[in-house]
Amino acid sequence: MHQLGKQVPTNMLALLASGEIASNSAPGRAATRLQEELAQRRIDLITTVSSDDASAMLRANPAIQCLLLNWELPGSGHPPALNVLEQLRARNLHLPVFLLADRETVSNMPRRALELANDFIWILEDTPTFIGGRIQGAIRRYSQAVLPPMFAALTHFSHVHEYSWHTPGHTGGTAFLKSPAGRAFYDFFGENMLRSDLSISVTELGSLLDHTGPIAAGERYAAKVFGADRTYYVTNGSSTSNRVIVMASVTRGQLALCDRNCHKSVEHAITMSGAVPTYLIPLRNHYGLIGPIPPDQLTKAAISEAIVNNPLAGSADSPRAVHAVITNSTYDGLCYNVRRVEELLGESVDRLHFDEAWYAYARFNPIYRDRFAMYDSEDDEPHTGPTKFATQSTHKLLAALSQASMIHIRDGRSPIEHGRFNEAFMLHASTSPLYSIMASNDVSAAMMDGPGGTALTGESIAEAVAFRQVLARLKREYGEKGEWFFDGWQPDQVTEPSSGQKYAFHSAPTELLCSEASCWLLNPGDSWHGFGELEKGYCMLDPIKVSITTPGMQRNSQLAEWGIPAGIISKYLDNLGIIVEKTTDFTILFLFSIGITKGKWGTLINALLAFKRDYDANQPLSQCLPNLLAKHSGYADMGLRDLAQKMFNRMKELRSTAKMSAGFSALPQADCSPVQAYEALVRGEVELLPLSQLAGRSAATGVIPYPPGIPLLMPGENFGSEGSPALEYLRVLESFDREFPGFGHDNHGVEVHKGHYHVYTLNRGTAP
Repeated sequence: MHQLGKQVPTNMLALLASGEIASNSAPGRAATRLQEELAQRRIDLITTVSSDDASAMLRANPAIQCLLLNWELPGSGHPPALNVLEQLRARNLHLPVFLLADRETVSNMPRRALELANDFIWILEDTPTFIGGRIQGAIRRYSQAVLPPMFAALTHFSHVHEYSWHTPGHTGGTAFLKSPAGRAFYDFFGENMLRSDLSISVTELGSLLDHTGPIAAGERYAAKVFGADRTYYVTNGSSTSNRVIVMASVTRGQLALCDRNCHKSVEHAITMSGAVPTYLIPLRNHYGLIGPIPPDQLTKAAISEAIVNNPLAGSADSPRAVHAVITNSTYDGLCYNVRRVEELLGESVDRLHFDEAWYAYARFNPIYRDRFAMYDSEDDEPHTGPTKFATQSTHKLLAALSQASMIHIRDGRSPIEHGRFNEAFMLHASTSPLYSIMASNDVSAAMMDGPGGTALTGESIAEAVAFRQVLARLKREYGEKGEWFFDGWQPDQVTEPSSGQKYAFHSAPTELLCSEASCWLLNPGDSWHGFGELEKGYCMLDPIKVSITTPGMQRNSQLAEWGIPAGIISKYLDNLGIIVEKTTDFTILFLFSIGITKGKWGTLINALLAFKRDYDANQPLSQCLPNLLAKHSGYADMGLRDLAQKMFNRMKELRSTAKMSAGFSALPQADCSPVQAYEALVRGEVELLPLSQLAGRSAATGVIPYPPGIPLLMPGENFGSEGSPALEYLRVLESFDREFPGFGHDNHGVEVHKGHYHVYTLNRGTAP
């Protein structure tokens, strides 16, 4: 291992694509001499002899810093070398490319090739030393230009500064070398991560709180890439980003319109700000999946009616809302037409806030056109609509580190200038942010910049479509034999827009599904989505958020005679090392991020087939769910099918899916505002009660089944009567958890004592 503080030079990397590399010819011998020269300059040279191999290598190895391309390269394409160039530039505009050709060839070369290449090498005329120097210079310029501003400054600083006298106390990692545990930590995470863990005292990198220096340059760069007027880096996740926006925009005594399908961080922000919430209720379908807020709920008349019917609105300073929060896309991948939402809500509010935590990639693929907050305007006129905010968790489906998030702002009516907004930002930001998190935001922006973003998102969509079609094909083939299999939540058939040709989903052209947004629209009345007569074009399913459906739930919202609860499949997959994103009664969500591979989803298909075999054979749980039996021996004598049927029968008796939908669709009576309930909690004016005593009482905290972290009740809301939808659903969860240990639900705001749910409620007489 090298000494701490000493950087070991990393070799540069180039690719030589030529069919004459190994030949005993003048070009072959010249290529050998060039390779020897490059090795002396610490430039490793990878070689390939065909256009197909060259393109594959460029796709697979982004560490390549230069391409040396023989114009006479054999392979596919007309000509093959031009095919390599076009495929490269579809992903990377800046990689230096030297064409190996003679002057006569260049004079007859297509104009397109001249546009895509950077320079020429006369390998039989110029010396290896001269050519090597040009390649080395091009690689160095590329390496400096490819890094985004903040990350470039951070890498430079970590290379130059040897000693630190500031925090953090490990001083670049040296403290860890003084104990065995510390040394193990150092070896695990590596020197560069520790050397880049710096203090806000390092003025060379600027300040996250003041938005100066390279950090500010990174935020400006990200704003350009993501289409915002301003962007702020956040190191505490989109939960904090949501709190910053709400607390900068709306305060005590002001009305805020709030998507009831909001993450609990929005609930926290409403509580902290003292805002008075008026809720917008989204649809639910037969699976209990959250749909969009119908457009007729967003009209000026509907918003006015919702405010009039809000018992808390009388405490507001004005009947006009100042802020609105919409979740886009939803956890299950439903994306609004944001132009339409802006048109509707813009009549009622001057600030629109889109929680796009799971949707940071949308700008970079044309299939999502107009379905994200920072969509491109059709003209260069100043934005006259509402001021728009978007929060994006760059760590969720881009490539940033955990807790990395961005706030994007596009100013319109009622803007919040930087100085005022930054006060809310500083209220939540740490004075000791982790620089590697900020740098990963920088790199996420760089990965999406230019054609790279389109290529990466296109690959995610293509992999998701391939998986969906395999799943649909297997469903059809098993169905033809009278057997069951899993299905995907997606359209049954799609239509090619120009020809009107209809295709069953499994047999549709892949390119059509990967590029045509109309294939993913929730068309009015389509039974597959279950949200009724939605406005045409209003809502679209994101192809990369794949919900697998399990047998048991029918489209008429009735349970079948038999079924397989999704929780059992998630447990089975977990036993195989496959961790799912979200599980409902009959759906399992998988996210096809930019890190997905064919091998990864191919393994998932194999696991689903293995589950079917084990289920059909009623395989003993000791063999297929050993992790479950290790903790809960009560299942010891059961087979996989036995457990599934027992659990399904109980869910049918409890009507768990229907009661979930009812619980989330009914808006409880608000006895006081969230901030008033929280203040009572802090003062201790609360009591912890079991479900049997909650009727008629007000919740002191949010009650939030997780995932996805959507409030069933907000602080200050009443549990309702003994048979209210909220209490009925909580009783279902409590009963199920007691009967099926190991399959329990995670409910924030609920404490479990001896198998019984308890919730903090306001003391009687506390609620105003």
